[in-house]
Amino acid sequence: MAKANGNRGPNQLSVLGLRARAKVPGLHTDGGGLYLRVGSDGRQRSWLAIFHLHGRRREMGLGSLDAVSLARAREKAAEVRAMVADGIDPIEARRQTRAIPTFGVIADDWIKAQSANVRSDKSVARYRRALGKDGYAENLRSKRVDQITGEDVLGILRPLWSEKLTTARSLRTYLHSVLDLAKARRLRAGENPAAWEGLLKAELGKATKAVKEHHAALPWRDMPTFMTDLRGRPAASARALEFLILNASRTSEVLGMRVGEVDFERSIWTVPAVRMKSARMHEVPLAKASVALLRTVIPEGASADAHVFGGDAPLSNMSMAMLMRRMGRGDLTVHGFRSSFRDWAGDATEHPREIAEMALAHVIGNDAELAYRRGNALARRARLMADWASYLDGKLVPIEHGEEEAKPSPVMVEEVQQPAPPKPAKGRGKAYQKRLAREQARIEEAELQTSLL
Repeated sequence: MAKANGNRGPNQLSVLGLRARAKVPGLHTDGGGLYLRVGSDGRQRSWLAIFHLHGRRREMGLGSLDAVSLARAREKAAEVRAMVADGIDPIEARRQTRAIPTFGVIADDWIKAQSANVRSDKSVARYRRALGKDGYAENLRSKRVDQITGEDVLGILRPLWSEKLTTARSLRTYLHSVLDLAKARRLRAGENPAAWEGLLKAELGKATKAVKEHHAALPWRDMPTFMTDLRGRPAASARALEFLILNASRTSEVLGMRVGEVDFERSIWTVPAVRMKSARMHEVPLAKASVALLRTVIPEGASADAHVFGGDAPLSNMSMAMLMRRMGRGDLTVHGFRSSFRDWAGDATEHPREIAEMALAHVIGNDAELAYRRGNALARRARLMADWASYLDGKLVPIEHGEEEAKPSPVMVEEVQQPAPPKPAKGRGKAYQKRLAREQARIEEAELQTSLL
């Protein structure tokens, strides 16, 4: 039979009485099982709860007098009495609570570990939005990680499943990873409650294919008018957005751009692999409009490490989006201009599809094909980007496919007639292919220099 220790009622000590007893070695009661223990030297002073459970006398430390006030010690003692009344061992309960962290603790550890392996701050923000404080999994953060159940996970996913399927799928994957980490640390046992097979599949049903959410893009026919408005704005973010559009680049590629990445002699911008979504270095042939823009924003004598847009520190990730809001185009996204470029290339030119894809730094083909195309396509991409810049200036009339009178320009006819990549001769190995790619690159480099004159 469980019973709380102490026949005397609680709250017997006054503040003055506590000060006096705190100097006297021994065990001083406040009633209700709460005691102050003072060491023989008078320096070690700590709170103690004494209770009886299942016929055994137990003592439980509640903290030092310096760290725990009288009022807080009484609260802790009351909690002990309540657990004893319910037949719960307070010492064992505290041991388990201390040994098993909450889901939030493990989730934060997982986010920290993942942050070291991603190239973009956006990925980290996505993890925090899903698992961090005030995120989708907020209701799980305060629960012990070993007590998370399938019903808990289902409660988090169900509201998102019909409205934001892509988000819900990602969230389930993150939850699964966090709970796997807890199991690897021996903080959980049994099946992962975020596993798809089982409860989640039965309750949520077979997932329908999510409709891909495209970035809001401006129709390519409206781009020249937009560029006229943009070029009339003096903000640094306006120049960054103008450069981004001219080169169909991603936000992170442009905002992280440094002076040393630009080769003005060759009119080439080399984006390092660390800033590329494909994790591959990307060379961007710069049209004359891009080169002219860079010469206006890069001050003379700027260091190679200086940011092209921002100087000592890059512009904010939201700077271009906020600019478009001020322009009254908050309905668009920065990333959507890549779609505008791709639609223009496909609908209004005869430039080959793979050249447009390479201009967007989309990975196409295997390593051998990539090696050939890197050497063979730079000059062709340069002509594509020059046409894009001319169109944005209103100087190039687009081809309207499907009309009998529409004819490709001489440059575009040349693109159509370009020969296919030569097939390696039988018996030739990788060394031959590499030499072929280098020789072709040399030829195309010379062609590029001629086209930019």
